[in-house]
Amino acid sequence: MAAQHKNSHLDLRNNYDGMDEYKKKLALSDRLLLSVEKPARYIGGEVNEVIKDASKVDVRFAMCFPDVYEIGMSHLGIQILYDMFNRREDVWCERVYSPWLDMDKLLRREKIPLFTLESQTPVKDMDFLGITIQYEMCYTNILQILDLSHIPLFSAERGEDCPIVIGGGPCTYNPEPVAEFFDLFYIGEGETVYYDLIDLYKTVHTKGGSRHTFLELAAEIPGIYAPALYDVEYHEDGTLKSMQPNNPHAPRKVVKQLVMDMGKAPYPERPLVPYLKATQDRVVLEIQRGCIRGCRFCQAGMVYRPVRERSIEDLKQYAVQLLESTGHDEISLSSLSSSDYSCLKELVTFLIEQFGDKDVNISLPSLRIDAFSLDVMSRIQDVKKSSLTFAPEAGSQRMRNVINKGLTQEVILRGAAEAFQGGWNKVKLYFMLGLPTETKEDMEGIAALANEVAKIYYEIVPKENRQGRVQVISSTSFFIPKPFTPFQWASMFTKEEYLEKAHIVNDAMKKQLNRKSLRYNWHEADVSVLEGVLARGDRRVSRGILAAYRLGCLYDSWSECFDNEKWIKAFEDEEIDIGFYNLRERPLDELLPWDFIDTGVTKEFLKREWQRAMAEATTPNCRIQCQGCGVKKFGGGVCFENQN
Repeated sequence: MAAQHKNSHLDLRNNYDGMDEYKKKLALSDRLLLSVEKPARYIGGEVNEVIKDASKVDVRFAMCFPDVYEIGMSHLGIQILYDMFNRREDVWCERVYSPWLDMDKLLRREKIPLFTLESQTPVKDMDFLGITIQYEMCYTNILQILDLSHIPLFSAERGEDCPIVIGGGPCTYNPEPVAEFFDLFYIGEGETVYYDLIDLYKTVHTKGGSRHTFLELAAEIPGIYAPALYDVEYHEDGTLKSMQPNNPHAPRKVVKQLVMDMGKAPYPERPLVPYLKATQDRVVLEIQRGCIRGCRFCQAGMVYRPVRERSIEDLKQYAVQLLESTGHDEISLSSLSSSDYSCLKELVTFLIEQFGDKDVNISLPSLRIDAFSLDVMSRIQDVKKSSLTFAPEAGSQRMRNVINKGLTQEVILRGAAEAFQGGWNKVKLYFMLGLPTETKEDMEGIAALANEVAKIYYEIVPKENRQGRVQVISSTSFFIPKPFTPFQWASMFTKEEYLEKAHIVNDAMKKQLNRKSLRYNWHEADVSVLEGVLARGDRRVSRGILAAYRLGCLYDSWSECFDNEKWIKAFEDEEIDIGFYNLRERPLDELLPWDFIDTGVTKEFLKREWQRAMAEATTPNCRIQCQGCGVKKFGGGVCFENQN
């Protein structure tokens, strides 16, 4: 099992033939390693790690997740790219994560450059530094990575001896707030054109071409965005006036890249196994990409269109291989909406029959309450019981229509009843506050719905079968408009207004009949306000990010590290108006900082969905009726399922 691999950093040295040889690999001495928390974060040597002879590869790629090791090691995208790159004999992909605060101080004090885990080589000596940007609150960590690596923070200041810094991941669908810190961005899914980019780098390097020449030619590869090759102008009122290429190699539109044949996409059969307990310490089986539902707040549901499924036979094979090669005792099915995978029942049945008697837990995240199978639930609980999580997103039917959630209260309560009949007595409900058109009645509806869920339990579960009081835990996050969603034009609220909304819900919870069975949590309002600026900001926001970093902001997604006062000061010092980015509803004809990216989903479709939201009208999902969103041009996926 995975737990067998999790030893102290000294024990890990047994993975190497000789102690002396291993010591040569370490960038830090024992004395320094033992002076920080969790030294195993920094030494590599994990099960399934790839080690190559550096003298026999042409391109060295440092893959970075700008957060602590335990979170970065849980990310499937890094595992996929790590495996894909290392399949090439001419490429060695290594890893680097954000050092925790104690290691950050140590590296600065000792003047030791940040290094990769596999070879312990300074990141600045790599050919590429690839940074995945999964959430906006890691932006100061990106600067930490560059700073500790002794790489100039701004792309314009980097010389020929610096690695090419390239960003990928969901935040690149608006890369502008961090554009000046990156040489390139990869827009889309990494399995498509990365090999082309590496081949181009080798060609330019062999011919003695310059860094600038490579960036120019890279911009000609579909999906690659080189910020330095574009000029940005603003109107007097601060809105974006134009964004134009300043170089003939740069396209006016950068088209996202995506895998259309999931059967041909690489998938790691021997993923890395962390020594420390990771956030998601399990085998991850990606069953599909994209989502058919069209929730109007959800960026992933829009930018990852169309839905593309992996074949059931491939998934069965992967499941067996992954559990054997890692020793994990849990397998999680990854998808934006697992219930919509067409072969879900067959896959779950296979997993239960194959691994049910081997104490392997099966995790089914992202299930829709309206598609929940009581049979599947009861069979999974035989392996391991845990709480169930549902996401109604809004408390009232009116609000669920506005966001196009497609759930009625009747369906929600029926799903809860099935869960309770299946033996669960703990349910988590996720909602959002601050959605467009929201009223006080909509907020209070969150408490009322939670109460109804608890009520169902007491109505359908006989007293003799109850294992204590039902627990209904409701959590609210504050809605943040994201690029490429129908709500990208929406306004946000101030910190004080968000907290007032949370207090309305909290007060309503206390008035419910089943209040002793209800618990309520809400997200930090100041973090949401900042995330809103970073999500829809333009290039000018980079000044605020840099100022915040220089004031000491780091690990902003960690509540114990987040310092809102420093961020406020940074924005004030750089004359960045939070209200300009957050507190105005943007006109539908305004040029947006991310309009140069083509995700396939047209702006006309997003406008139409915004207007339908204002009319409280719902839109059928992709399998019921095509709405002409634009992604059919990619030539596959759910768009063509029902065609002969």
